[in-house]
Parts: sequence; C-alpha cells; structure tokens
Amino acid sequence: MDANELLKKVRRIEIKTKGLSSHLFSGGYQSAFKGKGMSFSDVRSYQPGDDVRTIDWNVTARTGEPFVKVFEEERENTVMLVVDVSGSAVFGSHAQFKAEYLTELCAVLAFSAIDNNDKVGVMLFSDQIELYIPPKKGRQHILRIIREVLTIQPVGRKTDMNKALRYIHNGLKKRCVCFVLSDFLADGYEESLRVLARQHDCIGIHCWDPLERDLPDVGVLRVADTETGEQIWVDTTSARLRWQYGYSFEQHRANTQQMFRKAGADFLSIGTHEVYTRALLQFFTRRSKVVAHG
Repeated sequence: MDANELLKKVRRIEIKTKGLSSHLFSGGYQSAFKGKGMSFSDVRSYQPGDDVRTIDWNVTARTGEPFVKVFEEERENTVMLVVDVSGSAVFGSHAQFKAEYLTELCAVLAFSAIDNNDKVGVMLFSDQIELYIPPKKGRQHILRIIREVLTIQPVGRKTDMNKALRYIHNGLKKRCVCFVLSDFLADGYEESLRVLARQHDCIGIHCWDPLERDLPDVGVLRVADTETGEQIWVDTTSARLRWQYGYSFEQHRANTQQMFRKAGADFLSIGTHEVYTRALLQFFTRRSKVVAHG
C-alpha cells in the first residue's frame, strides 16, 4: 500500500481501537496487572502498631518525634507485544486476515497500556526475529508500532516460538507484562515458555480463524500449508475427515492452554469472528479478581 493509504489505515485503526481501549481501561486493565512494587510516597507521624523498620530516622531526628515512611504501589508497567507474523497469519475466511485482527489486538492493548502510563514495546517474529522496537511511551510510538505490524514483510514463513521466547527473555532484564499473540502452530517451546513466565507476567493470546476449526462440506479442495507451501487434495464431503479436522484443532488449543497454565502463564483464545473487546474484558475481570486476592 502507498503512504496515503497506509496513513488512512493507521488512522482508522487508531480511531477504532483508541475508543475501545478506553472502555477496556475503565473495565479492568488497570487493576488486572500489578505494578513493579512499592515506591516512597510521604512521611507521617508514627502510630502504635507501625513497623519500626519504616521509621524515617532523618525526619525523626530533625523533628524530635517519630515519623514513618509511607509507600504506595508503583503502577507503571512495561508491556511487550510479541507478535507472530509467519505465513499462517496471512489467512482469513471472514472480513479480516488473522494478521489484521492481530494488528487491532496489538493496538487496543497498546493504547490501554499508555492510558495506564505504561511503556510499550513490540517484537515481530516468524522463524526469524523480524523486528524489535524497545518499550517507550506516547501516542506517536504506538502509531509506529501499528504501522510496523501492518506493513511488515517477513523474511521467514515458518514459526519458531522457541527463538522468539528466548530472545525476549534474554533482552528484557526487568519484569514486564508480555503478551504473546500467535496461532501457536509450533512445537518444542515448553521450556522457553516456562523460563519466560518465571521472570515475566506472560499471557498467550491464541488467534484463530473459524475455517481452521470447521471444515466446510464443499467437495474436493486443494489446500496449501501457508508456512511450508505444501499442497494436498482433500475430500471435504467426508464427515469423518471433517470431524478429525475439528478434533485436531480442539486438541491443539487444549494442549496449548495446558502448556501455558503449567508454565504459570495465562492463556486466552479468540476467533477472528469474535468481538475481541468482550473476550479481553472478561479476561481482565478475571485477572483483577486474582490480583485482588493475590
């Protein structure tokens, strides 16, 4: 797409997702993620029962009366969007390709984050690390992220989750909120996920198209693997084939969810035919309750 078309598309996504992000922010984003810890806020007079370790000895010495330090939770987070841009993202049976749906998900999460004064970064990956943008704040930074996700021309076609998760783990030294957005059509990344989730607050967002779950009865079709290019003929009139197709999808989704939970990470599955704000709101609400009782 040319520059004018790109600007219009970025602007449309900004207008759509900025309003949705405000709704999400008021609906639970802020309370769904803990801040980095406690920071000094003020001092007050010592009261019976206060922890003596919080006494501010400098103020106490200066005033002649005991004062304690008051701390408050530091709300600012760093949010990393780890986005799969492999060949399977260029697929869609509805109004949007998975890649376009992922772009909107990234935008609404990013705008929710900056509404919370969080820094946001992005890493795009296939079987290569395609692009890394360090975390920063501000609207212009978010618009750059949207542009890059929209226009990326990946070198790789396949998916290497192992390489992506290791790259993020090695590159981010401080704890962050890490959203991994993918269809997770990959193997052998269990250990990398476990290591990443041990250091960071990790959330997997499984993005899928209905045609990947429900094979229509439309006769004999030639289908191609978007990552390998391999083509085969399938007879969609076979009820058994259609059942096996759907069963394989559900098994993959269940296994991926179990892997994330076993690693101590969260998992959310969203189809491109679904309204993602509803799914995100429900997710943030559940997270808020866990944080409140954690």
